[in-house]
Amino acid sequence: MTVPADLASAARAVADAADRTDAVLASLPRPAERSAHQVADAAEAKNKARVVRSRFMQAHGEAVYHQLTDERTSALRLPELIAAAQHRFPGLVPAAEQMAAENGRPQSHKEGLEIDQGIFFRGILRSPASGTHLIESMALPTRRALDLLPEFERTGTLDLGSVRVERRDGAAHLTMVRDDCLNAEDNRQVEDMETAVDLALLDPAVRVCLLRGGEMTHPRYRGRRVFSAGINLKSLHAGEISLVDFLLRREIGYINKMLRGVRTEHAGSWHTPAIEKPWVAAVDTFAIGGGAQLLMVFDRVIAAADSYLSLPAAQEGIVPGAGNLRLGPLAGGRVSRQVVLWGRRVHASEPDARLLIDEVVEPDRLGDAAERALTRFESPAVLANRRMLILAEEPVDRFRAYMAEFALQQALRLYSEDVIAKVGRFTAASAVAA
Repeated sequence: MTVPADLASAARAVADAADRTDAVLASLPRPAERSAHQVADAAEAKNKARVVRSRFMQAHGEAVYHQLTDERTSALRLPELIAAAQHRFPGLVPAAEQMAAENGRPQSHKEGLEIDQGIFFRGILRSPASGTHLIESMALPTRRALDLLPEFERTGTLDLGSVRVERRDGAAHLTMVRDDCLNAEDNRQVEDMETAVDLALLDPAVRVCLLRGGEMTHPRYRGRRVFSAGINLKSLHAGEISLVDFLLRREIGYINKMLRGVRTEHAGSWHTPAIEKPWVAAVDTFAIGGGAQLLMVFDRVIAAADSYLSLPAAQEGIVPGAGNLRLGPLAGGRVSRQVVLWGRRVHASEPDARLLIDEVVEPDRLGDAAERALTRFESPAVLANRRMLILAEEPVDRFRAYMAEFALQQALRLYSEDVIAKVGRFTAASAVAA
């Protein structure tokens, strides 16, 4: 189908295609109860609408974004942009009530409507104008952080639930404290991490920042610190990992803020559009998946000699965030393929670990090594040189183009047959264990 050249006619074509698809789906049983033939009918109906949406966003994505943001004068975060699209362009993204029904289901029982959100965000991020504006909008501090900032400035400590933030001697110490799940990330932890990162960057008394995992209560790691177990697979299998609030927000939100800073009208002066600070990571035990991805944006990574890194996303069936963008420049193509495609673990004690880790110390010396790094990064010229290094290594436009394709590919992976099969095996195993 050819999408009309004028926006209004094209929008009507999208709405009509969505209505036809909704009618087919409404005539079928719920996803988990469909026969093989009905599954095929549903897939065909959804794909027809997705062809129209994809062509519409390719032709009109920038114009859509301009309308939704009043010619880029409004800074909308990802959920706000989705809500505006639901209102202004019916059928372009799933309606709020459709997503509410979807969010209450296990992953294997969903329609896969987040794929349509992925089509939408790919279209927005593909455009240098709209995509860059969206990334800059997501770099603004969250309302929660702004509300908590006065208390943090006054007390120097906050417990956000998943993350504890403490200011000591000009350094913000962020400690991940999800001892129930080995600091595995879910929607809740992404929310808390972005708040913590905002607070650390916004507090004028903070000059440098440290991230470390707290002590665990898990029987296997009781009393030991753990950096991160990556994505929370239990939440993924339960259908509680969101494309918008987790997978996209994580990359374009707090991780991008760690790398490029938080944007604010009060950043300081005409030459400083964002507040940036050096970041140090202290890795205990392991940094798996998203934990390893995080390390790629840190200015110094210090790891315990008995720790390891891994990116098992291919085994889990998903894309490891921006890890594919950043791992190659750090470790080279061969190591990247071994880690991402083959599932190789990189132990801190082996030579290749030096490509990803700056310093390896005995576990009981990790805290002291981190403190030395924080002191070293207080040099006045660090920020300017850090900014220029990041500009050379990962220009915003390169990040934007990667995230455009990531938005759709990750959504497709969430609802691929192999991931759904893993969900089924996990659910069956959980039932037996119960």
